Amino acid sequence: MVNPPSDVARPTAADPPRTARMLAQVREATLAGRRAPMAPRPVIGQSWERMLRDGVDPDRDVRAGLLSAEEVRRRREESPLRHVLPVLREGLLSVADVARHIMVVADADSRVLWREGSPAVLRRADGLGFEIGADWSEAVVGTNGVGTPAVVRRPVQVFAAEHFVRSHAAWTCAGAPVTDPRDGRLIGVVDISGPLESMHPATLAWVESVARLAEARLRELHLGSLEQLRSVAAPVLARLDGRALVVDRDGWSAAVTGMPYVRRITLPKSLSLGRRWLPGLGMCAVEPLAGGWLLRASAETPDGTGRLVLDLSHPERRLLTVSDAGGTWTREPSERHAELLYLLVAQRAGRSAAGLAEDVFGDPSRTVTVRAEMSRVRRYLGALLLHRPYRLREDAEAEVLLPDDPRDLLPRSTAPGIAVRRTAHGTR
Repeated sequence: MVNPPSDVARPTAADPPRTARMLAQVREATLAGRRAPMAPRPVIGQSWERMLRDGVDPDRDVRAGLLSAEEVRRRREESPLRHVLPVLREGLLSVADVARHIMVVADADSRVLWREGSPAVLRRADGLGFEIGADWSEAVVGTNGVGTPAVVRRPVQVFAAEHFVRSHAAWTCAGAPVTDPRDGRLIGVVDISGPLESMHPATLAWVESVARLAEARLRELHLGSLEQLRSVAAPVLARLDGRALVVDRDGWSAAVTGMPYVRRITLPKSLSLGRRWLPGLGMCAVEPLAGGWLLRASAETPDGTGRLVLDLSHPERRLLTVSDAGGTWTREPSERHAELLYLLVAQRAGRSAAGLAEDVFGDPSRTVTVRAEMSRVRRYLGALLLHRPYRLREDAEAEVLLPDDPRDLLPRSTAPGIAVRRTAHGTR
């Protein structure tokens, strides 16, 4: 079998029909278990493996129910991507229309929230069910330029028969994930899609660059809002004694007094006025401020001992619950944080940054990324998490609730340390 070309964009642009036929032969042979003229590109082959394992039918154009207009409106209002639509439009739409493409913006669930561009291509997209409110996740429509980047968390271009579902074979798309620059959380995917013959070799780099511009704009907006909150907080904190901080609605610190600077506090989804127990602070008096909260912590230092339960029993949901003398709190960690927490519970003696980098990325040199992620985990675990090596406190209880089928352990994770534990003996 011939190895796949590192970039099929150029041969596709030079001779779209010939390349489309070649890709179709690769897919048909691969799905039938026959020897293919060449291997699929790794990102595509891995996606096809996920589709086959999840039972996606390549001959069936499955379409999940569209979101209602009201639900689309609600998601748009809650999505941070609404703030960067001007950046996306300016960067993508003028060229997309000329090139007979459309711009699609989906949320973290791969639900299409915005869709603009060439009217003719929009009509063709309607025929594929690529509509506002549609679910374009891999599990529903197979390998594609929205759902696949959301899974692998990097830009992906999908050409012709690289789409898993056969009815999408005349389509090409390039999508890039957009992450929250504050914490790396996936907030959506921006995609350029259209007929195969209108594809250009530079499309993927183009989409990725615009996605990065959108993230830069989100970072600017965040810093500006914190600066505005800081101006409100300064006179309030100047009148207080003891430990206190002012945070925005998402828990990001604008100003601190009487305590070391804390970058972010984990807030419950329904925080309200009164006395509340908060991770890392303990019991606090909570008061609303314009654009955020004033948190006045008690004089007692929060106890680091406690119990941690990481619930991975449902393949589509992750839940972390921590209890100690001050109370109990729950949050949904990102998939990356769930990977790290699982590995730390499984290896209570601890792991170095290089060891975790090898477990998560298969590359022990990626210690900078691991340290950044562990710093984010420490913001909500506080004294429960120790370092050098990274480990949970010896006196803390920790439990992982596992799925019934070992293959459902963080099923979208590509971390080697997780993959090796997707066996009955590895996960139990």
